[in-house]
Amino acid sequence: MRSICLYFQVHQPFRLRTYRFFNIGDDHHYYDDYKNRQIIKRVAEKCYLPANKMLMELIREYGTAFKVSFSISGTALEQLQQYAPEVIRGFRQLADTGCVEFLAETYSHSLASLGNREEFEQQVKRHSEAIESFFGQKPVTFRNSELIYSDEIGEMVTGMGFNTLITEGAKHILGWKSPNYMYCSARNPKLKLFLRNFRLSDDIAFRFSTQSWPEWPLTAEKFTGWLNKIEAREEVVNVFIDYETIGERQWKETGIFDFFTALPKVVLSKSNFRFSTPSELVRTLQPVAQLHVGHPISWADEERDLTSWLGNELQDEAFSKLYALAERIRLVDDPALKRDWQYLQTTDHFYYMCTKWFSDGTVHKYFNPYPSPYEAFINYMNVISDFTIRIEEALTRKSTPGTKPRTKKAEGKEKTPKTLPKTPRVTTGKLMEEEHVKKLPDIRAAKAKAGKTVKASLKTTREKKPETPFKSLNFDDILTLSDSKIKKMIKNVEIETVTAAMKGADKELREKVEKNLGKRALKTYKELLVQIKIISKSEIAKSRKLIEKEIKNLSK
Repeated sequence: MRSICLYFQVHQPFRLRTYRFFNIGDDHHYYDDYKNRQIIKRVAEKCYLPANKMLMELIREYGTAFKVSFSISGTALEQLQQYAPEVIRGFRQLADTGCVEFLAETYSHSLASLGNREEFEQQVKRHSEAIESFFGQKPVTFRNSELIYSDEIGEMVTGMGFNTLITEGAKHILGWKSPNYMYCSARNPKLKLFLRNFRLSDDIAFRFSTQSWPEWPLTAEKFTGWLNKIEAREEVVNVFIDYETIGERQWKETGIFDFFTALPKVVLSKSNFRFSTPSELVRTLQPVAQLHVGHPISWADEERDLTSWLGNELQDEAFSKLYALAERIRLVDDPALKRDWQYLQTTDHFYYMCTKWFSDGTVHKYFNPYPSPYEAFINYMNVISDFTIRIEEALTRKSTPGTKPRTKKAEGKEKTPKTLPKTPRVTTGKLMEEEHVKKLPDIRAAKAKAGKTVKASLKTTREKKPETPFKSLNFDDILTLSDSKIKKMIKNVEIETVTAAMKGADKELREKVEKNLGKRALKTYKELLVQIKIISKSEIAKSRKLIEKEIKNLSK
C-alpha cells in the first residue's frame, strides 16, 4: 500500500514595531506587542483551534489510519503560550493520540544554517528540547526553515543525529525524477530525504479558493482521483503546507474545512493510499536514488531557491550585519540580548525585504506588513544598529567589572572610538566577502554631541529672548553655498540627519538640497520622509545643529 504524508508547518514571528533612526540608543524595545497579540489571537480563532479540533475528531473516527505531522517554531510556541495557551493544550491532546509526529527545526525559524553553523546547531538543540518539553516527543525527523536544504546542510543535520529530513521536490534538482519516492543524500546516504510534491501541495495552499483556476472547486474526491492517477510504483506523496492555510489564508467560507474533513474517508475508501508520518516511512521504504543538491533549495516561489530571503542587496546587507554579530553575542550573558538575538534571526524579516514583484508578487504582498521592501530594510537596520550598540556596551561592562550601564548623562560625556574591532566575515553562496566597518559609535557620539549642544542653547534662551523656531541663520545659509559644497556637506553627514533637518524647512532650501542628492541618496531620502511623518521639534533641532556644524566647516 502507498502512503500520503500530510505535514503542517506552524510559525509566527515576533513582528517589529516602527523603529526609527532617532530611537537608536534610547529605546530598546523592538516588537509590536499589540500586533503580535492581535494576529496570534486571530489566527488561533480562525485556524489553530478549529483545525486542531477537526484533526482530533478525525483521529477519533479513523484511529491510526489517519496520521499527520507538525513542525512548530519556537517563536510560535512562545507566543501561543503567552496569548493563546488553549492552542498548546490542543496540540498536546493531538500528541497524546500517538497519531501525530512533531518534527525538529531551528528554534527561531532562522537562516542560521546559511549564516553560522554553531548557531544553527544550538537552535536545533533548543527547539528539540522545547518540543520534548511541550509534547513529550523527542523529534527524530528534521525540517529546516522554509525547507532549505543542500548537501552541506545535510551533513550538519546528520552530525546532529538525524537520519530523516523533509525538503522541497524542486524540478531543477529532480530533473526527470519524481518526488514521490524516498531518496538519500549523495554525501551521506544514511540521511533519508522526503520531497514535497509542490503541485499537489500548492493546489491546496494557494489555488484552493481561486475561482479562475480550471480545477476549481477542489474536492476530496477530485484530489483522491489525482492520487489514483499517479504511477502505481511511486510510493509516497508528500503534501507539505502551512497550517495557517486552513481557515486563515483559505477562509472557512472557501470550504477548506469541509475538504480536510472529507479527505481521510475518501482516500481510505477509494484509493490504495494510507496516511503515514516520516518516521514510519523511513522504517519501511528503501531509497531509490541518491540526491545531489550543490546549492540550497527551498519551498518558496517558482525558483525554489534562496531569493525570497537573500535575493537582493538589501537582504544580503541585513543578513551579513546580523550574523557578523554571532561570535560577539556568545560572549554576552544578558538574557534580554540573547532573546533579541533569537527573534531578529527569523526568516520573515528578510522575506519582507524581497523585491520580487513578478511571478510571486501577490504572495509577497500578502505576507508583507510594510508598505515597501525598502521600509522593511530601513526599519530592520535601525533595530540592528541599536542591538549592536547594546552588545558592545554589554561586552564593555563584562570586561570592566563595576562599570554601570550607560545613562544619557554619561553617554554625552563619553568619548567614543571611531571604529570597533573587526568582526568575523559572513558569506553565503549569494554574498561576497567584505569588511563591515561599524558606524554606530559615530552615530551615538553625534547624538550625544547634538544633545549637549541643544541643552547649552536652551540654557542661553533663558537669559535671552527666544529666537523664531527653525530660523537659525547658519542653517538657512545653505542657500548661499555652492552646489559642490552642498554635496560635500551631504557626504559628511548621515542621510537620516539630512532628512530630519529638512522637515519644516523652506521650500527653496529643500529644493536646493534635494537637487544635490545622488540618485540612491534621493531615493532613501524620499523613503525616510514617509517614514518620519511624526518627529519632535527637538529631533529636528539636533539634526539642524549637525548641519550647521558642517556649514561652518565648509565656510572656513
